Amino acid sequence: MAFIDLNSDVGESFGNWQMGDDAAIFRSVSSANVACGFHAGDPSTIAQTCRDAVAAGVTIGAHVGYRDLAGFGRRFLDCTPTELADDVLYQLGALQALARAAGADIRYVKPHGALYNTIVHHEGHAQAVVDAVQAFGTDLPLLLLPGSLALAKAEAAGLRGVAEAFADRAYNPDGTLVSRREAGAVLHDPEVVVANMVRLAQSGEIVAVDGSVVKVQAESICVHGDTPGSVAMAAAVRTGLETAGVGVRSFA
Repeated sequence: MAFIDLNSDVGESFGNWQMGDDAAIFRSVSSANVACGFHAGDPSTIAQTCRDAVAAGVTIGAHVGYRDLAGFGRRFLDCTPTELADDVLYQLGALQALARAAGADIRYVKPHGALYNTIVHHEGHAQAVVDAVQAFGTDLPLLLLPGSLALAKAEAAGLRGVAEAFADRAYNPDGTLVSRREAGAVLHDPEVVVANMVRLAQSGEIVAVDGSVVKVQAESICVHGDTPGSVAMAAAVRTGLETAGVGVRSFA
């Protein structure tokens, strides 16, 4: 039986500001990318998210980002590699403490937002993320975009690089994601999304925005938890995969 991971960004509420329905999405996903407080999340939100993930049997990963709370981590931060490595290590330590209190440990790392996109090509910041994970000392896998510089650096450093695909994002013909600034960048039709993800899991292919077929090898599928209808979308993807004979389990 074939298997694939489903991951989602969670723990992103802050104080009275609520983002997503983490407890509900845990019914469908196998891995939780938990915010670490720099792009989103406060200590109580993060702690409760960890407790909910443990109760649901969902693997906890660290969703590290630039120190950009006001911009939700979607703005590039022109910091030095040393500053970035220290920031990432700080976030790993904070989440590990809260995960440990909930009865679990961090099992992988996934960069968030602008950091995720920047380390596709940015030499210094890609190396900084890898250095921080190595400094943390438990050889955590890194969940990254296929073909990214960070993925190559992780593997060169002896870390496990895990490539992912995005269920609810449109793809360009070259395999990159359609920019959120463009119309149609986020997909909302469950039938289209499910068909694309089943094809990915079975054949390693995704249909791009122009109708062409793109080769994408991925061990994990991300279903964003902060988009409208995300809980239903995640459930539809999981049901579609299992109906097609593809099991869902964490890569970590």
